[in-house]
Amino acid sequence: MKAFLTLTTASMALLAAPMAAAQEADEETEVSQSEDAITIIVTGSLSDFGAIKSDTPIVETARSISIETADDFKEKGFQSLDDALTYMAGVTAEPFGFSTRGDFSQVRGLDAPEYRDNLQFLFGFYNNPRPDLYTLEQVEVLKGPASVLYGAASPGGIINVVTKRPFDENASELQLQYGSFDRKQIAGDINLVVPGSDDRAMFRLVGLYRDSGSQIDEVDDNKLVIAPAFTVRPADGTQITVLANYTEQDTDTAHQFYPVNGTLLPLADGREIDTTEYFGAPDFNAYDSESFALTILGEQRLTDKLSLEGVARYVDASSDYRQAWPSFTGNGVPRFDADGNAGWTFYLSDRRSEQMAFDVRARGDFSTGAIEHEILAGIQYQDVMTDADNAFLYAAGIINVFNPRYTGALTVDQVRQFQTNGPRNYVQETGYYISDQISWGDLVANAGVRFDDVTNRVEGGVTQDDDATSFSAGLLWRGPAGLSPYVSYAESFEPVVGTDTDTNRQLLPQEGRQYEAGIKWQPVGINALVTLAAFDIEQSNLPNPGALVGASSQQEGVAKIRGAELEANALIGGLRLDGNLSYLDAEDPNGRSLTAIPEWQASLFALYRFASGPLTGFSFGGGVRHVGESESSGLSAITGELLTYRVDSYTVGDLSAGYESGPWELRVTARNVTDENYLTTCLVRGDCYPGESRSVIGTLGYNF
Repeated sequence: MKAFLTLTTASMALLAAPMAAAQEADEETEVSQSEDAITIIVTGSLSDFGAIKSDTPIVETARSISIETADDFKEKGFQSLDDALTYMAGVTAEPFGFSTRGDFSQVRGLDAPEYRDNLQFLFGFYNNPRPDLYTLEQVEVLKGPASVLYGAASPGGIINVVTKRPFDENASELQLQYGSFDRKQIAGDINLVVPGSDDRAMFRLVGLYRDSGSQIDEVDDNKLVIAPAFTVRPADGTQITVLANYTEQDTDTAHQFYPVNGTLLPLADGREIDTTEYFGAPDFNAYDSESFALTILGEQRLTDKLSLEGVARYVDASSDYRQAWPSFTGNGVPRFDADGNAGWTFYLSDRRSEQMAFDVRARGDFSTGAIEHEILAGIQYQDVMTDADNAFLYAAGIINVFNPRYTGALTVDQVRQFQTNGPRNYVQETGYYISDQISWGDLVANAGVRFDDVTNRVEGGVTQDDDATSFSAGLLWRGPAGLSPYVSYAESFEPVVGTDTDTNRQLLPQEGRQYEAGIKWQPVGINALVTLAAFDIEQSNLPNPGALVGASSQQEGVAKIRGAELEANALIGGLRLDGNLSYLDAEDPNGRSLTAIPEWQASLFALYRFASGPLTGFSFGGGVRHVGESESSGLSAITGELLTYRVDSYTVGDLSAGYESGPWELRVTARNVTDENYLTTCLVRGDCYPGESRSVIGTLGYNF
């Protein structure tokens, strides 16, 4: 905690100098907000603590960015972060199907790190509770490499969630939910201007309690969230916001690791495995997680053209993960006998993570003749500790996959006897970055560079130091009729801990680069934004492909990902339309398709809101989501032969209906309304993952 206070003090000290407000600057801000209103309504808006650390409108940014707002969460019936990404181009939102442990979405075929208000929040999927959408203003996806702004990261992109913050009016909401699988939830959002503060102090409290089952027998999805926030403006041009979040999640894992045989592959006797069946041990299984996060956001305007801003965070999170499942007996080989009896494997893991981080930057606006500049220069630091103490007992019992009985399961105490105390892992990263957004008439250019030092230290083991330089650049032309063509280039890096056994040197960071070209169209006089993008990503320093014999190192593998995306959002009268189309050609170093990544995806959501006539206050709509065929390939652990499992494409529909009258709002949403039974992925190691079953949820809200 002392280290956190030191970091916080260092970052906030830069924001302490008060100044007199500049009336001209205030007026410019109001005009800018008015001019950007169309973009804000249709797609959501970016802020200085958003995905690109700038409030530059999306239509003027030479990168692909997608946003889902809190209104989208309600109207589309989203219940998780994975859900909120299902209507975004270029995102594989549920590669491992329905989940209660975490969110596993992938962007442009690759894992995407999760950020919260500019700082990375998730370090390993099993240390933190999932973020709850009710606590968020919006979800943003920046596609492609982002190391210039964020340091070590995947070349696919990043997911940034924006936390609800206090605002300068009294407004509150109480919300009740009931739905499928006996889902019961109460939530509240209270925002108050502190009396007598002259609008200089605001308080917001967001909280929820959920008691719910799920589509998997025996698996609950219970949650408690308390998230107070306080904003103060002690002087003109100065604003400090403190965000706290306590989350407790009591559940089990929905991933049951269903065998390929009997789900994807038919059995000779025609029997099928029920993909809502529970294969865990009710008295053993659990996925209970808890976290506390304290975040400070600070903004200090020094002059009309110069400001400082920063974000600092401390997080302490832990999880108690216990699961039993039918044992793996080898790739491509049934894991059960003729009667359906399989070995029962037991796994236990106590996990904890602690994070201290800050990102402090200076922002300057100035002109050199006819050229306008917005310079951003910053320092980002994070210190993360992760710890996992595990126990694994293979085939320590028997479970029948056609008629499971839970007698004979091991107890928690029995499995804990085999638990090992894993070493703590410490990661420290310091990054220095600078970027320039340049406007010259209708041309908008940007360029940035970042220098990172990363240290990975295993307690009682090795310490590895890496450094990297990342670069990005883009050019956009604000053309006629609202057309804005653009091109961009970006780089990424991601450390790999270990030693190259061929060179006897430490492994190099994985590197990524992306070329992107596209066009953004904001039709004149129409509340719409259309983005068409094509991209080429190369990820290098990967493990060598199987065909490469006698290589001089272990890291000569290269993955290639190429694709195109079309995303369109429009609000025409009372009709709101969101359409997406994605094509992805993604190959690993062996030339095989990336696991669980479909070539084609498409979605369309439409909702009409009645503003007059007898149906005033009503809104009706729905969507359709199509995900193409995907595959998983690899060598069988038993025969050494190449295996490929392909899962079929699937199409599901969603419905939404609502009514608003005065302070009351009622909405009923249904996802997968026809209750399609589908698999999202089957891995070569032998397990399959079913998608979301039909869920219908009614939400009653009262605003006051």
